[in-house]
Amino acid sequence: MMDKIKGLTTSYNLEVQEELGSKVTLNFGPQHPATHGTLRLIIELDGENISSIVPEIGYLHSGFEKQMEYMTYDQCVTVTDRMNYMSSICNNIGFALAVEAFMGIATPPRCSRIRTILYELGRIQDHIVCAGLQAMDLGAFSVMLWAFIEREKVYDILIQVTGGRLTTSYTRIGGLARDVPDDFVPTVKKFIDGAEKILDQMEGMLTDNQIFVDRTKNIGTISKEDAISFGLTGPLLRACGVEYDIRKARPYLDYSQFDFNVITEQNGDSYARYKVRIRECRESIRIIRQAIKDLPKGNYFTDDHRITLPPKDTLMKTPSGMSSMYSSIEALIFHFKHFMFNHGIKPPIGDFYYATESPNGELGFYIVSDGTHRPFRMRIRPPSFYNYQSFTSMTKGLLLSDLVSILSSLNIIAGELDR
Repeated sequence: MMDKIKGLTTSYNLEVQEELGSKVTLNFGPQHPATHGTLRLIIELDGENISSIVPEIGYLHSGFEKQMEYMTYDQCVTVTDRMNYMSSICNNIGFALAVEAFMGIATPPRCSRIRTILYELGRIQDHIVCAGLQAMDLGAFSVMLWAFIEREKVYDILIQVTGGRLTTSYTRIGGLARDVPDDFVPTVKKFIDGAEKILDQMEGMLTDNQIFVDRTKNIGTISKEDAISFGLTGPLLRACGVEYDIRKARPYLDYSQFDFNVITEQNGDSYARYKVRIRECRESIRIIRQAIKDLPKGNYFTDDHRITLPPKDTLMKTPSGMSSMYSSIEALIFHFKHFMFNHGIKPPIGDFYYATESPNGELGFYIVSDGTHRPFRMRIRPPSFYNYQSFTSMTKGLLLSDLVSILSSLNIIAGELDR
């Protein structure tokens, strides 16, 4: 009975709308599975066609940038975890690199290589889950389960290395919190061997699937010129045919040592964005294969203990010969100065911007320093903010049912959007 009433009501509303020639305003989210409980769209509909969209950026109001002004630079690492929780290790590394570049700190080869491997593992887990959720939003549930299984495997590696899963807090300014375990290389190799097979299965399920193609191809198209104008980066920009990747344009870590391609597609639609992410996963695997061939030995942090803490171990010494705090008065003094007087990480007075190629695009940190152990001002350039503002342009004139397809292809992470 209720179904009949609902059907009559819907029919009546559409008839009234058609008779009056009016448009309907619709709230889409935030309590909608496709908006993750944090995004809201105010949509004006003409029938089932979208006339206009006003996006609201979110409901988290986390104030990350302001929080970081009350933290030491190493403490800020824990905040970067919470921005893009899909690939938090990439945020950790990006922030550490920004402060190190500001201070002119050089990290040892082992540290740079481990960071490179972990960054690409973060890219794989972010991209593969995005592709899986894009498929799920259009009805392909199995692909999402395959993607989540692969993410769990990355989490297993992160647990062994960092002790954490979702939020890792692994980097330190000048190095890493700890070294990788002895079985790190074979574990990573086992994962990437299996990931290639899963990517084959995902492509077999989606790439030529008529339903998926119909729902994504020529849907949410944005031109190369508009993408550049909006400031898009990452997979969204490369899906428009723009060959721009910070790993190639301004290499950092060990990327200049490896052979890999910048992946592009030409159509700039939801299907192209899916294709770019899947192909980039394969390039990440290619980078990791090269990186684990000769993992350097030695320190995983800088020897300058004005920056990094000496070890606490009583029975061990660092590779450089520095004694632990329990066996050396100098090491104990460094610990005391770091924690009691905050004499450690103090960038010079001035401002500095540094960016890395995160899974969603350019992730930049703009730091204003007053010469103390805390940032005077912090401003973050999150790719999701730029990606989301282009959403209105992508959807105009399309059907209401196309919204979910486009939104899932943008991979909006609310933590870095409303930071």
